[in-house]
Amino acid sequence: MNLAEILSLEQFVPKVSAADRWAVIDALVDTLVKTGKIRPEDRETVRKAVKDREVSKSTGIGYGIAMPHASVPGVSDVVVVVARLNPPVDFQALDDKPVSLCVLLLTPQGQFQRHLQTLAAFARFLNDKERRAKLETAQTAEEMLAVFRA
Repeated sequence: MNLAEILSLEQFVPKVSAADRWAVIDALVDTLVKTGKIRPEDRETVRKAVKDREVSKSTGIGYGIAMPHASVPGVSDVVVVVARLNPPVDFQALDDKPVSLCVLLLTPQGQFQRHLQTLAAFARFLNDKERRAKLETAQTAEEMLAVFRA
């Protein structure tokens, strides 16, 4: 899967300041509404689905990365927003380290395989230490998108 094909400039937020993981999720869902990736009337359904998933098990996968995600009705295609968190936020990650990179992923309800494939593609991409370092120091959405296009 070529992640650059599902990402556009408006899906990158170079700086999110939030008190906790719940505020991060709220901010990223709001970004998806502002950019037209989800409808305003679906905002609360999406928030609830992502937060319910986060309650069941933290999406902090380690190395300063969290990938909150959910399959939701009202989403017709894969929807993603990538953010740098400054300051880093506690996501109760597997390695107990705070999160500085967050990828919020939504997929249409009932597309479990596509959901897993997209999550796996982001995990593989972010497993590369050099890519993570470039994303963590990127100052603009353009710089962040360039990492995915390289």
